[in-house]
Amino acid sequence: MLLHGIFPPITTPFYPDGRVYFKKLEHNVEHYSKTPIGGIAVLGSTGEAIMLSDDERRDVLKTARESCAPHKVLIGGTGAESAFETIRLTEYAAELGYDAALVRTPFFYKPQLKAANILAFYRTVADHSPIPVLIYSVPVFTGYDMPPELVIELANHPNIVGIKESGGDAEKIRRMVEGTSHIKRSATVTATFDAVTPRMLKAAQAELQRENAELISVGVLSGAGKIHAGTGAPARNAEGHLGTATLRGSAEPDSALNQTLNGLKTRQKEVGFQILAGTAQRLFPGLNAGAVGAVLAFAAPAPTACYEIYAAWKEGDADLARLKQERISATAVRVASELGIPAMKYALDLNGYYGGPPRLPLLPLTADLKAEVEKLMSDIRN
Repeated sequence: MLLHGIFPPITTPFYPDGRVYFKKLEHNVEHYSKTPIGGIAVLGSTGEAIMLSDDERRDVLKTARESCAPHKVLIGGTGAESAFETIRLTEYAAELGYDAALVRTPFFYKPQLKAANILAFYRTVADHSPIPVLIYSVPVFTGYDMPPELVIELANHPNIVGIKESGGDAEKIRRMVEGTSHIKRSATVTATFDAVTPRMLKAAQAELQRENAELISVGVLSGAGKIHAGTGAPARNAEGHLGTATLRGSAEPDSALNQTLNGLKTRQKEVGFQILAGTAQRLFPGLNAGAVGAVLAFAAPAPTACYEIYAAWKEGDADLARLKQERISATAVRVASELGIPAMKYALDLNGYYGGPPRLPLLPLTADLKAEVEKLMSDIRN
């Protein structure tokens, strides 16, 4: 599958008492769906996934899935400390229709997490996962920096399609790109090279069937499209002509469906092993090093500003991409990296999304820090 573009790792909204605020989650996902991002990542570190119960994780995945536009790629964070629990949550995400699973490196038993443990963990998860797996290396939180050699070895697994590399080291990205260049894979895309996933095709099929059902109902009510009982053949109206609703809705539904799906004009695009950058302030260097897109915490409050860097780079305009990068770098460092989730949630409040409070032990921003974030975000509106 294609993983090009910008993917905000969305936050999980809470009420002041700490309960998950599902209505605001719906609002945020619908808002993201109207931006030029490639898709969204649910239950990453920005989503405070580690703070949620098992039931809450499942409910968040379900709510986000139901609220997301069908043309956006959906990535579900399903990583847990054990392979068993990771597989369980990955299977649930697949049942919901998620396009890929984002699986963070386990970290709790760090002294025992040697190369053999990590290889066995990811291979076991990928063997059992019904959807493609993305490795998630986030050393700032796990304290474990996935070595390029392990990534390169895991990249040979047919169901491990890429990595979100959050360390911000462009040279590491370059090494992984070079080390996985032998991997030749392809992804289904539209004529304009947008992602196409099974969930998107299923949504297109359901939409066509709904439209056909409506047209049949209109034809029957008007007397123009009745069906002869037992034959499935369209009736003729008073003038002896076939009803147009019947022609579209009942004559050849399968061929009509195929025509609509083929109307996407899908094609195959070579993608290989896909590396996604994970640090907004280092996005442009990461893309230059070979990343094909990014999952960026700062894209949660500023999706369009991050997308503009990617779009300029994609168009080959290095000067514009560099200018767009300089515009957000200092703010991304301070808001996303240093102040973290409480600041990003406040930045969401400033930019038309719902941020709200973090969950304890994280604390809301003080008044002074709120004023600082307001100043930093003043010209980054999305």
